[in-house]
Amino acid sequence: MKQEIIIAGFGGQGVLSMGKILAYSGVMQGLEVTWMPSYGPEMRGGTANVTVILSDNRISSPIVQDYDTVIVLNQQSLDKFESSVKPGGILMYDPNGISNPPTRTDITIYKIPTTEESAKMGNPRVFNMIVLGALLKVNPVVEIENSFKGLEKSLPERLHKTIPANQQAILHGMELVQ
Repeated sequence: MKQEIIIAGFGGQGVLSMGKILAYSGVMQGLEVTWMPSYGPEMRGGTANVTVILSDNRISSPIVQDYDTVIVLNQQSLDKFESSVKPGGILMYDPNGISNPPTRTDITIYKIPTTEESAKMGNPRVFNMIVLGALLKVNPVVEIENSFKGLEKSLPERLHKTIPANQQAILHGMELVQ
């Protein structure tokens, strides 16, 4: 098993955090893992992406050209990474702010209304955990219990009070996928 995943969006959307949680979850599951973030100097509002590779064998390089799964959270990221999904792969996106939706027919596309759903939950900060839950439903690269352990491991102690809301958001994201 080897899964090459990229998550891309604006800084402040929790892109890097989601990748970090996914990486820790893989470690908790005993997988080989790479986590390679990329972001501009702008921090919030600038573009950010993270590549996560999960494998049950050694990973020879963290550099990837084509991905099994691409998650995009803004139009810029969709424009940049839609062509990077391997044929037969998965593209997930939040429709908020997307003016030109994906058009490929050789991949499976999931439109997940995470902005809308996090607002319904009364907590826009769990946006990225809804996305993570949706990912784990369509591509169960790690077990849900390990994603909860990865969440706990990646959050600083001062944020541990948010773990129940984040776990609920992961579960809600899994329910959203049809």
